[in-house]
Amino acid sequence: MTRPPQPPVLASPWWDRDRHAGRRPLLLARNRIQRAIRDWLESETFLEVDPAALAISPGNEAHLHAFATTQIGNEGMGRQMYLHTSPEFAMKKLLAAGEERIFAFAHVWRNREHTRLHSPEFTMLEWYRADDDYRRLFDDCAQFLRLAAEAAGAESLQYQGATCDPYATPEVMSVAEAFAEYAGIDLLPTIDGTETDTAALRAQAEAKGIRTAADDSWSDILSRILVEKVEPHLGHGRPLILDRYPAPEAALARRASDEPREAERFELYACGVELANGFGELTDPAEQRRRFGLEMDEKSRVYGERYPIDEDFLAALAFMPPASGCALGFDRLVMLATGAPRIDEVLWTPVAP
Repeated sequence: MTRPPQPPVLASPWWDRDRHAGRRPLLLARNRIQRAIRDWLESETFLEVDPAALAISPGNEAHLHAFATTQIGNEGMGRQMYLHTSPEFAMKKLLAAGEERIFAFAHVWRNREHTRLHSPEFTMLEWYRADDDYRRLFDDCAQFLRLAAEAAGAESLQYQGATCDPYATPEVMSVAEAFAEYAGIDLLPTIDGTETDTAALRAQAEAKGIRTAADDSWSDILSRILVEKVEPHLGHGRPLILDRYPAPEAALARRASDEPREAERFELYACGVELANGFGELTDPAEQRRRFGLEMDEKSRVYGERYPIDEDFLAALAFMPPASGCALGFDRLVMLATGAPRIDEVLWTPVAP
C-alpha cells in the first residue's frame, strides 16, 4: 500500500526547546519594548483601542495582497471578507466617532510576504492624533526608537552590519532631496499635479544605469529608484525621516499646502530599514475614492484582481476631524533594538515558511 505524502520534518522548528531558549531573551525584550511604548502613549493621554481584523476591504493599495475568507451568515449564505492589512479604516472611523488620540498594537496580514523583514502575520503599532500637524509624529517616532533601545538595553539599533543611534534627533529629508542626493534624479519636474511623465523619469533612471521594463509605470520606476539607489543610504548613524512623498504616491495623505506636487506623507528609516509610514490624513471622500479607483485599476492591470471599496469608510471620512496618523512595524523595531537577524526571531509563534 502506498503511503500518503508526509510533511517535511523541520530541522529546528521554533518550538524546539533549545531554539526557543535561544530566542527567549529577544521575546522578553519584545515584551519590555511593547510595555514601554504603551506606558508612554497612555501617559500622553492616548487611548488603546482594539480594531477588528475582519473587514469588507483589506485596503486599496495596488501592491498589497490580502488573505481572503468567507463569512457565513445566519441564513447560510456566504460573502467574501478579508483579514485587514492595516487597522487604518477602522481607526479612522473611531476618529469620526469622536475619539481624539488613539493607538493599537494590531495583528495584520499581508500575503506574498515572507522574508527577513516580512512575515505574513505581524504586529503594527498604529496611532492617531486629531487636530495635530503631521510633523508632530516625527517626535513620536523618535521617542519610540529611544524607548525600544532603553527597554532592550541597547546603545544602538543594528541590522546586517549597519548601526543607528536611537537617541539622536532624526534627520529630515524630502523624497525629492533624497533622489537628487543618492540617485542624481530630478524628481519633481516629472510631476504635474496628478499627472506624471513616465518617459522623463525613465530617461533619467536609465541614464543612471537603472534598468526599466517597457510596461513600467511612473510609480514602478519611482519604486525601483527608491529601493536600488536611495533606501540603502537611509538611517545610517542616525534615524532619517523621508518626508514629502510625491503627490501621486500620497495614498491616504493630503497634499502639501505649499507644493501641490508633494504630499504630507513620510517614512521613518533606521539602518536602511523602513520602520514607519505616516500621513497628514486626507479627509476628502471624493478624492479618496478617486485614488482608490486608480490603485485598483493598477492592481487589475498587474495582478488581474481588485478589492472592494469600504463605502462605510468613505462615508466616515466626511465626519473625521483633521488628523495625523502613523503605522510602525513593531516587529521590525524589536529586530533592530535586539540585533535579531530575521523577523521570525522576534515573533512569539512565527508563521511556518
